[in-house]
Amino acid sequence: MTNKRIYLSPPHMTGREMDYIKEAFDSNWIAPLGPHVDAFEREMADYVGVSGALALSSGTAALHLALKLAGVERGDRVFCSDLTFAATVNPVFYEGAEPVFIDAEPESWNLSPLALERAFADAEREGRLPKAVVAADLYGQSADYGPIEALCDRYGVPLVEDAAEALGATYRGKKCGALGRWNVLSFNGNKIITTSGGGMLLSDDVEGLAKARFWATQARDKAPWYQHSEIGYNYRMSNLLAAVGRAQLGVIEDRVATRRAVFDRYVRELGKLPGVSFMPEVSFGRHNRWLTVALVDPSRAGVSPLDLMGVLEKENIESRPLWKPMHLQPVFEAYPFYSHDQEGDSAVSASLFDRGLCLPSGSSLSEPEQERIVQIIRSGFKGI
Repeated sequence: MTNKRIYLSPPHMTGREMDYIKEAFDSNWIAPLGPHVDAFEREMADYVGVSGALALSSGTAALHLALKLAGVERGDRVFCSDLTFAATVNPVFYEGAEPVFIDAEPESWNLSPLALERAFADAEREGRLPKAVVAADLYGQSADYGPIEALCDRYGVPLVEDAAEALGATYRGKKCGALGRWNVLSFNGNKIITTSGGGMLLSDDVEGLAKARFWATQARDKAPWYQHSEIGYNYRMSNLLAAVGRAQLGVIEDRVATRRAVFDRYVRELGKLPGVSFMPEVSFGRHNRWLTVALVDPSRAGVSPLDLMGVLEKENIESRPLWKPMHLQPVFEAYPFYSHDQEGDSAVSASLFDRGLCLPSGSSLSEPEQERIVQIIRSGFKGI
């Protein structure tokens, strides 16, 4: 008999979602928008600690609108985290702009302030400063926003925080999702809380959010007929999905605590294996441990991350490599890249990718399931 599949990060329902959904059905608020959307926006803004929020169909839509608010247009440049998912970069192209990729730093695995400083200096000499900087919070840990924000302020360039993976994480006591001028969350099915699909744009810039709300609702002018003076988008979240999100948000701190406990057990059980280490937690914040990420050094371990992925897959267990860096992606390989170490021959992001393995990390992962994963990984070290 085949073992039940263990997924990397499956949805984890609270049991209260159906109460909110029933409320939506009973009131007949089935169409997009409605009371749950309004409430979800208020509750998320209060949790994160910003003035306002805009619930949208995806985190990618939120990032697209953030770039529009930053004034990104055709021919402009946008500085972007290199070690991230492609959704961080794709909206740059929606506006006809070009990315410049900034390497990760080894401490947080996020955007390197040293590489960013060199990129800014070169851009100033060229007379071509970027229209925005997009910093992604990798796997649930914030970037080091102090020096990043200082550089953005020095050059007068707005900072966009891609916190799609980092809800519940913090930076110096402030929550991820509140660290840039505009901030992006994702509620995709694999995130720490989910609305099935969806995202949110958050900011203290209330006027900017109002403009984004206008764009996201087909840019319909205030007129008694359907009139449009700008191009708009169908980006709003439905009332039903917002109902799910409200129930999920109510348990966010429990979800963070559970995922951190999953990470801690992996470290206890696997951290002494030869050549194995784990994503560090930096001193300036709380990691939400959305995914547990291990590094496997084949020269010491005798196995590679791909070897271990194969062993786990044979047992019906999902695992994944780290995100392949953007500067190594075929679609983006022609664009500039700044490494963390100016003298280094290889990028931090590429080195992490070569050694990285994401392990099942869901908040619904049971202790027996985690023990099964641990034992299979241990056997992989002996059996390959």
